[in-house]
Amino acid sequence: MNILLKSAIIIDPKSTFHNQKVDILIINGQIKAIKSNLELPDENIELIQLQNLHVSQGWFDSSVSFGEPGFEERETISNGLNTAAKSGFTALALQPNTSPIADNAAAISYVKNKSLGFATKIYPIGSLTLHGKGIDLAELFDMHSHHACSFGNYKQPIKNPNLLKLALQYTQGFGGLVQSYPQNNDVAGKGVVNENKNSTKLGLKGIPNLAEELQIARDLYILEYAGGKLHIPTISTAKSVELIKDAKSKGLDVSCSAAVHHLFFDDNALEDFDTNFKLAPPLRTKKDCDALISGLNDGIIDMITSDHCPMDIENKQVEFDNAAYGTTGLESAFSALLTKLPLEVIVDKLTAARNRFCSISTAIAEGIPANLSLFTPDGSFIFEKKHIHSTSKNSAFLNQKLKGKVYGIYANNQLVLND
Repeated sequence: MNILLKSAIIIDPKSTFHNQKVDILIINGQIKAIKSNLELPDENIELIQLQNLHVSQGWFDSSVSFGEPGFEERETISNGLNTAAKSGFTALALQPNTSPIADNAAAISYVKNKSLGFATKIYPIGSLTLHGKGIDLAELFDMHSHHACSFGNYKQPIKNPNLLKLALQYTQGFGGLVQSYPQNNDVAGKGVVNENKNSTKLGLKGIPNLAEELQIARDLYILEYAGGKLHIPTISTAKSVELIKDAKSKGLDVSCSAAVHHLFFDDNALEDFDTNFKLAPPLRTKKDCDALISGLNDGIIDMITSDHCPMDIENKQVEFDNAAYGTTGLESAFSALLTKLPLEVIVDKLTAARNRFCSISTAIAEGIPANLSLFTPDGSFIFEKKHIHSTSKNSAFLNQKLKGKVYGIYANNQLVLND
């Protein structure tokens, strides 16, 4: 698809056009020209003019769940990819929490084949263990050969420390990335929310910060011993940030992410027992939220994820203790982040996962394939169900005041614009 983006402000510190307002001509999926004033070459090129248009390298979400196969009522791959595109994401790492669990090459190939032809690209995460049981390692090299981008069990910690050691040692042979969910289940027990005065007030069992921090400390100690590449998803406490900082100062090959909802909400949001706020890890205190934001600004936390997890109504409209964990997050991610972080930090943290999970990102320049997110930081709005493209509507951000707007993406020779 051939287009001319008019008056686009490029946000890309790696590009020579950073912070410049330019026109961008894209022919057959490739950036042909970037200049201050480009005329429309011919009538076969679509002119795109959007209010205060900003453009960055395509955003990559490091933790997304859909449902297909097995839970199509929550989200299909096709609708999920359409949602991601309209939310500004040109690529995503898809979690293996399907039915059956994605723990073999055939399952990885199924997802890849189902995503062919879409503007947004899927990078499947393979289950670290057979059937996601946490007992035996799955066929990691086989899945890697079929383009699995990393290996982990979604929201399931690695209980056996030797299993993590073996995974880190084995994946070094082919440069694989191991994920370890940061929670010690023995400490977490039957908790469902953060252990704090609010959990006592609400009469809900709590999960202490210690459950996360013990697991991270253990995992980092094993990483130091075994070597390899480790990613710790969705950290949520101030102490976790410090642990990651110390590990990086030692030169350990570790990365981590923070989820948008852990930056936006604290555990005061639980007062109405709204199950959309039942999340894993649980919402923590404002002190923890502030520490995560500081960790992002300081470069300790590598990336931000929507941690998009659609859940059908039967799993959410029940008592809080019995509700499933998770919130949708793709559609609200950018606009929620604008209320908490500078624009350049947001763009950096929404693009950083590409370097960790698949390939080195390329600065916006002439002669490269166009992989772009389109947005504006202007304006504000109340996030409502009409803004949700996902099949499931379990968003923690409903009725929240957010900023800016995502226009869509240009990727894979396709333009997808938000409604």
